[in-house]
Amino acid sequence: MWKWVGRLLLLALLALAAFVVNAIWFKPVSSRVFYERVFLEFGLQSPELLSQLRLLEGVGIRGHNAELDDRSQASGDKQFAKLKADLATLRQYDRNSMTEAEKLNYDMLEWFMAHQAEGEKWRYHDYPVNQLFGVQSMLPRFMVNTHQLKDKTDAEQYISRLQQFDRVFGQVVEDLNIRAAKGVVPPRFVLEKVLNEVQGFTSGAVDQQLLYTHFSTAITKIDGLTEADRTQLTTQVKAAIEQSVLPGYQKLTGYLTDTVASATTDDGVWKLPEGDQYYAYALKQHTTTDMTPEQIHLLGLAEVARIQQEMLAILQAQGITGDNVAQMMTALGDDPRFLYPDSNEGRQQILADYKTILADIETRLVPAFNIRPKAPMDVQRVPEFAEKTSPGAYYNGPAMDGSRPGVFFANLYDIRATPKFGMKTLAVHEGIPGHHFQIAIQQELKGLPTFRNILPFTVYAEGWALYTERLMAELGLYKDDPFGDLGRLQAELFRAIRLVVDTGIHHKRWTREQAIAYMSGNAGMAKSDVEAEIERYIVMPGQACAYKVGMMKLLELRNKAQQELGDKFKLTDFHDVVLQNGSMPLTILERVVDQYIAAKKAA
Repeated sequence: MWKWVGRLLLLALLALAAFVVNAIWFKPVSSRVFYERVFLEFGLQSPELLSQLRLLEGVGIRGHNAELDDRSQASGDKQFAKLKADLATLRQYDRNSMTEAEKLNYDMLEWFMAHQAEGEKWRYHDYPVNQLFGVQSMLPRFMVNTHQLKDKTDAEQYISRLQQFDRVFGQVVEDLNIRAAKGVVPPRFVLEKVLNEVQGFTSGAVDQQLLYTHFSTAITKIDGLTEADRTQLTTQVKAAIEQSVLPGYQKLTGYLTDTVASATTDDGVWKLPEGDQYYAYALKQHTTTDMTPEQIHLLGLAEVARIQQEMLAILQAQGITGDNVAQMMTALGDDPRFLYPDSNEGRQQILADYKTILADIETRLVPAFNIRPKAPMDVQRVPEFAEKTSPGAYYNGPAMDGSRPGVFFANLYDIRATPKFGMKTLAVHEGIPGHHFQIAIQQELKGLPTFRNILPFTVYAEGWALYTERLMAELGLYKDDPFGDLGRLQAELFRAIRLVVDTGIHHKRWTREQAIAYMSGNAGMAKSDVEAEIERYIVMPGQACAYKVGMMKLLELRNKAQQELGDKFKLTDFHDVVLQNGSMPLTILERVVDQYIAAKKAA
């Protein structure tokens, strides 16, 4: 009997070995195995992504938490080569023989990979270091917000990552010099702002700098560490900052100082080699449509006019006289009724009030949602070292192992940029049921290829978040709160203005000042917010157009489902279809909704 058991085990091992060899070195027999291989190999290229997702820690794999990403030219070459090889392998599968669910997996990955491969031509056309993101700010944020400090191993891995800053900055500066040689240099104001940010971040004694103070505070909460352990670890952190972090920042400072004097003040990407074609690529990347810059510009102008008329009616109904919406909203933003004290206490109250608003929103969701994310969400302040150039708010998704919540970060730099009448809408967009619902639910989907849990499409994610702003108005969030509804409309107006200014800057060759003037003259926003937003569009061409395009497609599809299904239409079912398939291009989203409509009709 044992002889036969041994033979069966041997056969099982041989079968497993054949499967592993097939999955790793050849085209896997199953497309599902191929998807997992692609995801695993992609994840293994980025230890920072693995730390963000926390997929491996649950099975005891932690070594990636001691590493930072390889940002070298050789690594970039390798990634593009692998991307093209994987795309060719994907296209070898017979799509016609797949089920509808399998076709959905195939089409999402094929769209994403094909567009990324097309982007090789534009590999050097963006600005990887700018006033919003880049190694100078993203690495410290990553170390503070993502790298966990729960035990001694975490602390040692934190030090290991600090020791790699010099290597990473050197790779980034090499990349920036290649771009400069190709004529790809950010506008002068971008370089100046990054230079000021770097100098502010690295100034002062090492033991007063963020990466040191964060670590020294965190390890006091780690159980099992002796005082000698803590002294040794903080000494090592200080040495790593002195020997790696600061020299890395000095390399970036050298590039910025050498480049800023020769940088131009032209703001749009039209100035880059084949800039118009690059902008068309960026628009397709972010909207997943073939809309031209001119079409998007005209759409924006029409939406600005429509939304301003709705706002004007509400303003006049509240006894506010005038006919210029921007001026009327600016005056409203200066009204003491809607402002917090410009103090630490005022800022703490803002965070507390956001949490109260979110709790109220939770009570209103039953008519619209069958599903809720399991992951919790927190509200935190944007790190102070980065808030001057950060957007008004942003969201970070939860860890997939449940060890870190989703976080809605609120920028409290200019307290006048947080009027009370706009807070409900921002809480909806960044939190519930906006980004937190969409991103956390996507991460929690079961039975799908892993890439479906994390694949990002800007137009879907931002379109959903903006759509939920309208949805919550329909669910009564602003009932008996006309000023809150004005805040909602102002937020939608803001997204419509983005269509105009983004295409204005990069297609019509507007200057930064022209774009600021247009937004200021139409939105009624705080000046600090307007400037930060326009500067964001300059370094992220096309991204700002995704919000309104995605929202309008979701409303169009919902209206289509309502008209075709009549009494069979349920809002909860529609949202299930949208959320339980994860992020996708708009063409695929439309197909999914059409299939839902057909299935409902047949039932």
